[in-house]
Amino acid sequence: MTDPVSRTILLLDIEKYSDRDDVEQAYLRRMLYDITDRALESAGIDERLRLRADRGDSVMELIDANASVTALLRTLLTEVPELLRAVNRTASSSAQIRLRGVVATGYVAVDELNGWVGSDLNQACRLLDAGLLRAALRERPDDFALCVSENVHAGIVRHDHRGVPANDFHPVTVDSKNGPLRAWLHGPAPYGARGHSERGGAPAPDCSGESPAPGAAPSGPRSEPPAATAPRATAVTEAQPTATDSETAEAQPAAVTDSETAQVRPTAEVPEPHESARPEQPEQRKQPEPERQPARSAAPPANVVFDFGGGSPSFGGSLVAGDQHGVSGGQVTGDVHLGRSGGEPA
Repeated sequence: MTDPVSRTILLLDIEKYSDRDDVEQAYLRRMLYDITDRALESAGIDERLRLRADRGDSVMELIDANASVTALLRTLLTEVPELLRAVNRTASSSAQIRLRGVVATGYVAVDELNGWVGSDLNQACRLLDAGLLRAALRERPDDFALCVSENVHAGIVRHDHRGVPANDFHPVTVDSKNGPLRAWLHGPAPYGARGHSERGGAPAPDCSGESPAPGAAPSGPRSEPPAATAPRATAVTEAQPTATDSETAEAQPAAVTDSETAQVRPTAEVPEPHESARPEQPEQRKQPEPERQPARSAAPPANVVFDFGGGSPSFGGSLVAGDQHGVSGGQVTGDVHLGRSGGEPA
C-alpha cells in the first residue's frame, strides 16, 4: 500500500439508478462519464492529475492536491447544471439523469489491489449517501445537488471566491454510523432538516423530523393536583399550646375546616397518649348523629363559648379528658383550645 497523500475527492452519483432497466442504466453511465470528463477538463484538471474508480451508478475521482479546488467548485456550480439540462431536454422521462455531488479533501492511500483507503474518503461517501442530500435533490427543480466537507468550506467556500458564493452554502449535520457529520449544502436545506441545519452542530435525527419549538411545554399526560390542594374555600385554625410543662407544650396539628361541609379534618394524625396515662372512661351509649347544619357565613370572633342548648353533644368520635383534649369529628365554630383540663388557657 502506498503512503497516504493529500487529495481532493470528487463523488458523483445518479439518482434512482436501480429503478431503470439495463439499457437505460448503460445510457445513464455514458452520460455520467461524459459530464464528469467535460467538467474536469473545464476546471483545468486533465487525466494526469486524477484517478478514477468506477462504482456502477457513481464515479469517484481522486484529484491531485495541486489542482485548483476553487476552479472545480466553480465548474460544478455553473457548468454541470447546464450540461444536465442540455442532456435531459432531448431524453425521455425514463432516461432523465440527475446527480448528487460531494467535494471533500483528505488523505487517501492506494493498496496493492488498486483500492482506496482513508477515513476522509469514507466520510465523503457517507455524505454522498446521506438522506439529507437525497432529499435536497428530490425537492429541487434543477438536476444537481452539491455538498462540501467542513474542510473545503473552511479553506475555500467561506472566502467567497468568484463563482463560489459563500452565502449560497448552509451548514447541515447528517447522521452516519460513526456519529453526526458536519457539512455544507449548496442551496436551501430540505424542508424537514432546516431547523437542524441552522443550529450549527445539532445532529438531525432524520431528514424529515422536526424539533419542538423552544420553550414549548412537553407533551404528555399532566398530573392533576391532589384533592387537598384543590381550590376550595377553607378556613385554617391553628391550635396553640396551652400547657406549661414540656410534654404538653408540643405543637399540635392544624385543623382545616371545610366551609361546605363544616367538618373538622385534621391535617396530621394526633399521637394518642400512652395506655397508662389514658383515663378510664365509662362505657357510653351511642347517640344518634344529629343532622348537619349549614356552615355560618363568617367565623365568630375569638373566645366563643360553646352552647349546646340541650340535648347530648356528639363529636362523631371520642372526647379525651385529662391534660390533652382532641376532637375527631362533629361541628366546631371558633377557636379550639387544646391544653390543660378545663379548657382554660395557660
